[in-house]
Amino acid sequence: MGKPTGFLELDRELPKKRDAKKRISDYNEVDSVIDESITQKQAARCMDCGIPFCHNGCPLGNIIPEFNDAVYQENWQLAYEILISTNNFPEFTGRICPAPCEASCVLGINKPAVAIEYIEKSIIERAFQDGYAKPRIPSTRTDKKVAIVGSGPAGLAAAAQINYAGHHATVFERADEVGGLLRYGIPDFKLDKQVLDRRINLMMEEGVKFQTNVNVGETLNIEQLKEEFDAVLLTGGSTMPRDLPIPGRNLKGVHFAMDFLTQQNRRVAGKKVMVEEIWATGKNVVVIGGGDTGSDCVGTSNRHGAKSVTQIEILSKPPKDRTEAMPWPSWPMILRTSTSHEEGCERQWSIVTKEFMGDEQGNLKAIKISEVEVKSEPGKAPSFSEIPGTEKIIPCELALLAMGFLNPQHNGLLDQLGVDYDERGNVKATRYQTSVEGVFAAGDMRRGQSLVVWAISEGREAARAVDKYLVGQSALESKEQGILSLSE
Repeated sequence: MGKPTGFLELDRELPKKRDAKKRISDYNEVDSVIDESITQKQAARCMDCGIPFCHNGCPLGNIIPEFNDAVYQENWQLAYEILISTNNFPEFTGRICPAPCEASCVLGINKPAVAIEYIEKSIIERAFQDGYAKPRIPSTRTDKKVAIVGSGPAGLAAAAQINYAGHHATVFERADEVGGLLRYGIPDFKLDKQVLDRRINLMMEEGVKFQTNVNVGETLNIEQLKEEFDAVLLTGGSTMPRDLPIPGRNLKGVHFAMDFLTQQNRRVAGKKVMVEEIWATGKNVVVIGGGDTGSDCVGTSNRHGAKSVTQIEILSKPPKDRTEAMPWPSWPMILRTSTSHEEGCERQWSIVTKEFMGDEQGNLKAIKISEVEVKSEPGKAPSFSEIPGTEKIIPCELALLAMGFLNPQHNGLLDQLGVDYDERGNVKATRYQTSVEGVFAAGDMRRGQSLVVWAISEGREAARAVDKYLVGQSALESKEQGILSLSE
């Protein structure tokens, strides 16, 4: 414990973000440069609790009090070694994770939690800056080959761990570049793609192979893959978006959120958009869905120069603070305001979308909405009833559907493999093993749409399952046991 009285003397503090009016003119990250003096002060607030609930809050089981102490002592290399032992990609989680660890911070019982996410980001950026974020190349190699299908955070984490175990890992990606959601889902103003490329390059130095523009099951026969590799790990994500089948759905101007976000990421990368382009410029934009994807659409629309941006959500407006129904250390469903919301957005809750309305040419011009009463009972899905007399029409030339994802794409690879599905349509995999011998699954494809930090955790645990399948035991310990450090 660096400073026993730190939590009493210091308040939660984060560096100021770039000015909202200025940052919407570019796609650079909204956060300002790292201030290590703030990082050390936040690390000093950590109480090194007897039972560190932050461990349980983090899906990766990050060893948080220990790396906080190392940061306070200015031993950045030790902090890096502790952090990287459980988290393959702290540069990702330090930017785009909602920080469930902070929700479980013991200090958060009656004070603002330690800024753990910011500390993680500070540690990894210092590691790259000082040169000790080096390739971790295994000292011995086996003759086993593993194919990882999908290069999102789950696939990348699995590939890294499988490679550390000494096996030959090859990642197949159907897009033109590696990264999955990190590449073509998360906007650049949240995750600069140079950060992603830096990690990919490091993994290549470690021995991981990447093959892009390969759609397994279409451009590459699955039987050929199974014959060439000793194990196959499916990490393709949950890619089928939830639709809104109401009147006017086929009007020009109604799009899935991910199509909109992917296009902009391609533009920022200097690439052509090969399909009909989606622009928010000069339009009244309505984002349907109140989650992170919807927030990303808000930020992108503002950067396009939208006339107005409205985000609507069918659920009730969350409270600002914890209630008795969400006690510490559980994850609190409270009101969260993103940097995109701060840049300009009208937010409405308890709203149902009834109809998309267009002109004679088939262009979207307005949306008919209505207020709803939301009833929630423990253990049951919420029910919605429209409130009479609340129906209204709002102008809209661009509607973005950001209501989440249903399950992975069945048609193609998964159906060809003949894997079993669970009741939600995800790939059924017990201890990451599917119903097909030698084929494993991890990430959103297995557990459903979730967080990047959960994807990394799934990838790590699946790698251990694959390693054990190949050689009968695994040097890749589970997060409950601690993780193998190849830097020693």
